[in-house]
Amino acid sequence: MTVANRQPATLDDIRGPVTAELKEFDRFFKEAMRSKVGLIDLIARYIIRQKGKRVRPILVLLSAKVCGAINESTYRGATLVEILHTATLIHDDVVDDADTRRGLASINAVWKNKIAVLMGDYLLARGLLLSLERNDYAFLRSTSTAVKRMSEGELLQIQKSRRLDIDEETYLKIIGDKTASLFSTCTEIGSTSATDDAEKRIQLRSFGENVGMAFQIRDDLLDYLGRKSIIGKPIGTDMKEKKLTLPFIHALTAAPRNDARQALKVIKKGAKSKDVQWVVDFVEANGGIEYALSKAQEYAALARQNLSILPNSDAKEALMQFVDFVTERQS
Repeated sequence: MTVANRQPATLDDIRGPVTAELKEFDRFFKEAMRSKVGLIDLIARYIIRQKGKRVRPILVLLSAKVCGAINESTYRGATLVEILHTATLIHDDVVDDADTRRGLASINAVWKNKIAVLMGDYLLARGLLLSLERNDYAFLRSTSTAVKRMSEGELLQIQKSRRLDIDEETYLKIIGDKTASLFSTCTEIGSTSATDDAEKRIQLRSFGENVGMAFQIRDDLLDYLGRKSIIGKPIGTDMKEKKLTLPFIHALTAAPRNDARQALKVIKKGAKSKDVQWVVDFVEANGGIEYALSKAQEYAALARQNLSILPNSDAKEALMQFVDFVTERQS
């Protein structure tokens, strides 16, 4: 099936080749989250109830399968990534003062900030120990790099957002560090667990980086496309939080100076609900949406190219479908 004729991908399609392995992963994950400390175990069981889409473990498993065979170290790697991801979400909810996560009350909303922060710290340590116990040093190197990059990206965004001087180069650096780094870690760990072929590992790591970039650009686009979504996704969240993303950044460079100055003024004050449609129209009129769509497709094309060295298989097809899913998703 060619890309042009490819049907819209769903997560069910993507997880298809690793459906059975995901059940085994769930067993590994639950076991790794257990603790003899009652409060920790209680919170861990609450976290397990918040079962998300499992995108990152799916990427680990597919990356292993496309390079060879899924084995016990693959499950450990997938568990490490999911524990790390969960820890960062808990810390994010504290920073953002979020009340909910995946339809349930957030950890900080139920147990307050101090316990939430400590639980996030516990999970980070638990994940690292999981790898140390089995000498998975390559996994440790990859995840430690990801945590470093995620922290740097978040702090760079805070620094730049205060002055509203984020250009495209800085934006790409931020989303590469904040989002693409963890996708890259998933695909690197998966391939590392299944093959010693250095070229396959390099291409899978690059695949994760490129698909992660496409993922985040699309995510930022949804702040402007939500009004067109059949699911009615609310728009304007980033604008209200004074976040400058690629559609707006490009529109600023293309717009007449007075319009650009007015748009920045609206964002600087924190766009109110009545301002959101004006900003959306400004971005669309100045090519921001079209440009961001094309940029996401550029990274998607690079991701597909990364897979070209791999033999055809169900796992490779699923990874190709994941690229489609990332660039077409509506939520």
